[in-house]
Amino acid sequence: MTYCLAVRCDQGLVFASDSRTNAGVDHVGTYSKMYVFEYPGDRVVVLLSAGNLATTQQVVAILKRHARDPQATESLRTFQHFDELVGYVGRVSRQVQATSGATAGAMVDTTSTFILGGQIGNERPDIFLLYPEGNFISCSEQMPFLQIGEIKYGKPILDRNIHRGITLEDAARAALVSIDSTMRSNISVGPPVELLLYRTGELRVLRHQTFDLDTPFYAAVKEEWQNALRRALDNLPRFDWE
Repeated sequence: MTYCLAVRCDQGLVFASDSRTNAGVDHVGTYSKMYVFEYPGDRVVVLLSAGNLATTQQVVAILKRHARDPQATESLRTFQHFDELVGYVGRVSRQVQATSGATAGAMVDTTSTFILGGQIGNERPDIFLLYPEGNFISCSEQMPFLQIGEIKYGKPILDRNIHRGITLEDAARAALVSIDSTMRSNISVGPPVELLLYRTGELRVLRHQTFDLDTPFYAAVKEEWQNALRRALDNLPRFDWE
């Protein structure tokens, strides 16, 4: 399993993901779930993935191959609107899943779900949830974030804190806490944690970091969040019999 999320606020976009692909007593796999396609001055595309790892890696390989081919009629570099780009990735994903499914058989789930986000030219930065069937949705003004994978443990933090006016850095801290809360409750989500901040209009990536559990900044965020929760519990109103 996995957990990935993306936030859209007025200042830009935040992407965060864990790196665990298999969970068990004797076998844990670690792979990045975040793929960055950066063409400075023109566009930035970030892809987060959940689901079948083989499908995801083949989709990414095809996207890279198309983007390198100057004769390609469709690639991450040919579309001028982000929703068109997401539709193209959906078509690639469906084709890969159909081929993989025919080879693997009915007992193997070859589906993958993606979050795509970024900015093309002067368009507004945006994030989209791409389903295995190839259809997609954008986030709403009322709920400006998207999640894939093991979403339930980290969603309350986002529900309570994410809004359009939040700063990029506060959104990033909320994303880290959301992933940490998920890791504490579900063994199938694990480190390292990747975090990317994209500021509106920059058309390049300036903040992309990876955190292990003992990375000083990440460890400090986890400890302060835990202490804050304990203080909040201690400060709740007393029952009238206490």
